[in-house]
Amino acid sequence: MKYVILQGEGMADVPNRDLGGKKPPQAAATPNMDFLARHGEVGLATVVAEGHPPGSEVTPLAILGYGPKKYHSGPAPFEAAGLGVALGEHDIAFRCRMVTLGVSAPRGRASAREDVKKLGPQVTMEDAAAGGIEDDEARELIDAVNEQLGSEAIQFYPGKGPRHLMVWVGGKSRATCFDPQDVVGKSIGEFLPTGDGAEILRQVMEASLVILRDHPVNQQRRDAGRKPANCLWLWGPGRALRLPSLTDQYQITGAVLSATDLPRGVGICAGLEAVDPAAVAEAGGPDFLSLAEAALRELGKKDLVYVHAEMPADVRLGDDQKAKLRFVEEFDQKMVGTILEGLPKLGPHRLLLICDYHAAAGSQPHVATPARYILFEGPVQTEKAPRRGSKEADVKATQVRVRDATRLMSRLLSQGAG
Repeated sequence: MKYVILQGEGMADVPNRDLGGKKPPQAAATPNMDFLARHGEVGLATVVAEGHPPGSEVTPLAILGYGPKKYHSGPAPFEAAGLGVALGEHDIAFRCRMVTLGVSAPRGRASAREDVKKLGPQVTMEDAAAGGIEDDEARELIDAVNEQLGSEAIQFYPGKGPRHLMVWVGGKSRATCFDPQDVVGKSIGEFLPTGDGAEILRQVMEASLVILRDHPVNQQRRDAGRKPANCLWLWGPGRALRLPSLTDQYQITGAVLSATDLPRGVGICAGLEAVDPAAVAEAGGPDFLSLAEAALRELGKKDLVYVHAEMPADVRLGDDQKAKLRFVEEFDQKMVGTILEGLPKLGPHRLLLICDYHAAAGSQPHVATPARYILFEGPVQTEKAPRRGSKEADVKATQVRVRDATRLMSRLLSQGAG
């Protein structure tokens, strides 16, 4: 038996007037997901993460069967695993985001972004992703920070775009830190780190401001009319994680495929083998065809693959509804369709598809909108298929109860699933 988990993060979205009050997945043409729905179990699943807002690491944890309340200490350790950074027992990892800060200019004067000299209430968070800084520019900046601030106690590691990692050896894990997305458009004064170890974190952030502010990369970005990455924002701390091995528990082999460090790290912590990120191409978003073909290759060698695909932030947060429709339809055609075409060649199989909501800035603990899922077993006899689609209206029409997402994995791998 072969097992596939497909997660489409951010594809659920919300109803839109331009789509006749429908959500993009409802308005999109999704024949392959409709096929799965006609032949599988359709339902809703929710993630309960007490004390943690829904986030990019919480849903993968739940999908793989781990209760976030028990196994979640913060997103940074998963990011570390995804980047291949080994954490010691006493190390604390922090997500390290390149952001754009600015000073509120006096009335009648232009913004004085370059005049940010010190962190405080006079400074605002202009952009939590530094204008979508590219990998090569970001690497040059994070290398400059590590060269000047790195030590035996603190090291910085490059990630992708504005997302990077800081590891504090023997550091404090009880500081209260904030997701920079929650701070956009606001004064940063009340969102700077507080609590045990906060003084060191603030010092690091202040020092990064000095290093980055006048770096040639940022000078070039300003000259080109782009936002500078003028500060590192530290948040999401946590210690190294030891999850019970999924592969040992079920006596299977497995792999994780994701272009994003964090869900890849969750899979690695669960005991799945990570496919080289370089093999997961991106071109304005996931290359679904390459991702699907890589998943099928892995299934030829392993029992289970977990594939994570994410709607890019510029599409997800933008107002171009047609772009969202195109993304969902491409996911259906190139990802779901390619895998559906290849699975029968590998023998009996089960597939769990879940399209969830990307956590919004300001999300509150305990608040998680149920995501639609389809649990499918093949091969199937198509002539016995009920007339049912994959749209959320069809999901609700089945009148199934909302399931705890952490139970989906055991149902996928159980003898009675399907």
